[in-house]
Amino acid sequence: MATTANSFSGFFTATLEESDPEIFRSIRDELGRQRHEIELIASENIVSRAVLEAQGSIMT
Repeated sequence: MATTANSFSGFFTATLEESDPEIFRSIRDELGRQRHEIELIASENIVSRAVLEAQGSIMT
């Protein structure tokens, strides 16, 4: 019975790094990427009237 209790205790107290090292590394690496790199996103400055109407509608 004590072994089962210890197993559950570890389940609820283990860190993400201990539970799933791959997910932990992915999150850590993404945080580093966002902190140290700039991401430029191209955008259009001139759009058609139809696009302006659609963007200003209740659907957006």
